[in-house]
Amino acid sequence: MFSAIGKVIKWIGQHFFGMLFLLIVLLVLMPTSTTELKPANLQEIQLAGPIIDAEMILKEIEEIQKDPKIKGVLLNVNSPGGAVPPSIEIAYAIKALKEHKPVVAYASGMMTSGSYYASIYANTIIANPGSIVGSIGVIMESANIEELMDTIGVKTQIVKEGTYKEAGTPTREWTDEERAELERLTKDTYELFVSDVANARGLDIKHAKAYADAHIFSAKRAKDAGLIDYVGVKSQAKAEVEKLANVTDPRWKEKDKLESFMEQFATKGMMQLQNYFYGLKASF
Repeated sequence: MFSAIGKVIKWIGQHFFGMLFLLIVLLVLMPTSTTELKPANLQEIQLAGPIIDAEMILKEIEEIQKDPKIKGVLLNVNSPGGAVPPSIEIAYAIKALKEHKPVVAYASGMMTSGSYYASIYANTIIANPGSIVGSIGVIMESANIEELMDTIGVKTQIVKEGTYKEAGTPTREWTDEERAELERLTKDTYELFVSDVANARGLDIKHAKAYADAHIFSAKRAKDAGLIDYVGVKSQAKAEVEKLANVTDPRWKEKDKLESFMEQFATKGMMQLQNYFYGLKASF
């Protein structure tokens, strides 16, 4: 008998770390509550950090579109904006989703520039009292490292065709023609931004200076300007989703711990990328 017990103890000692790893995996993957046994009918989407790529959130929106069990969506936004194309992709994906399921956009921190653009087609926009909203504008920038290159003795060699092929180059000061070309591009993008905001929010485009022009608003001033519908906290935003979705037994979909961890890790990585600037691009 004692020999058998000794063998069991020896086996546990030899496989302790393997068992510990298995236990951690089970804890991470197992449901966090019994509510997961019932199918969820509401879902939250996170839009956090700078908008560099839209693929993950577009995939999430597409899955919600196809899931008949999900009746309403909360778009939780805390983003300073980002690149133009992915911001527009998200905006139009939300617009399409709204045709079938109500969407409430909630500014939990920053809802500015591209992240505001991404939110404009929601049925309702609610902002935390301490949030920052707006910054409807477009920026294009590039460093001028000509003096640095002269100091260290570096010269460029270029073969090109096209007057504006070097527009935006960081190796020298831009010519007047190049600057005018880039200004036209940013103006076109800005006019698209303002037009979509005006149409989505029912605002007068003739008075765009009041709500656009890169103004940065507190939640209260954003409401006064017509950029949001209500000032409130997340529980109120979730209640608005539940009301619009007309569900009598609201059950919010919970992401498993491993998925949440990976998303947080990716968001932090994108926040780090925000500190580095590469290439010339227009951004919101």
